[in-house]
Amino acid sequence: MIVFSGRTGQAWLRLLRPGFRHCFLILGGDAGWLYLNPLAHYTEIMVLPVAADFDVAGWYRGQGLTVVEVRPSLPPRRPAPWRPFTCVEMVKRAIGITAGNILTPWQLYRHISDNGIKSLTLPKKAG
Repeated sequence: MIVFSGRTGQAWLRLLRPGFRHCFLILGGDAGWLYLNPLAHYTEIMVLPVAADFDVAGWYRGQGLTVVEVRPSLPPRRPAPWRPFTCVEMVKRAIGITAGNILTPWQLYRHISDNGIKSLTLPKKAG
């Protein structure tokens, strides 16, 4: 699943669409959940200390974040376009998207929703 966030510690990222300034990846399997969060200074990688049947997507939605559940696919066997290493690029490569025109979290979200390669779960609106 891809988690989209509007929170950022980088001032220049505030130019991006609210709610879509950062993204990270949660991979689930029978053994549990793997958290991959590409930050500006390093990439956080950890096994989440929750049961394999824990509703991780629901927990992130409860935090006000947008969650997109995707099925990774194997892209064609050719080099992906050269791009800066960003949160978007890491997520794209991990789930098999090679489109070079996707540079921002919002563009990634739109690409996924426009191409029907997921199921969307949006955060609940307050009040």
